[in-house]
Amino acid sequence: MITQQVLKRPIITERATALTERHNQVIFEVACAANKHQIRDAVETVYGVKVVSVHTMTIPGKLKRRGSSVGKRPNWKKAIVKLVDGDVIDFFATE
Repeated sequence: MITQQVLKRPIITERATALTERHNQVIFEVACAANKHQIRDAVETVYGVKVVSVHTMTIPGKLKRRGSSVGKRPNWKKAIVKLVDGDVIDFFATE
C-alpha cells in the first residue's frame, strides 16, 4: 500500500489533544486495509519522527435513519501512534 493511501487524516479532538500533551501520542484515521507496520512506516516517512508503538482499532459505522429508510455509515479504522520522547507533530504550524 502506498504511503499516501495509508494515512487519511489526523483526528484532532479534545481527547486527542490531551493524549498528545500527556503521553506524546497522535491519533490518525487510516485505511481499513492498513496494518501496524504500514502505519508506522507512513508516519515516520511523512512527518519525519520516530514511532515507538502503534495501536489500531476498527470503529463500527452507526445506523442512521431518514424517515422510514435505514442506512449504515461505513466502518473506519483509527490508529493511536506513540512517538519517541522529544518528537512532536504540530498540525497547526505556520511557516
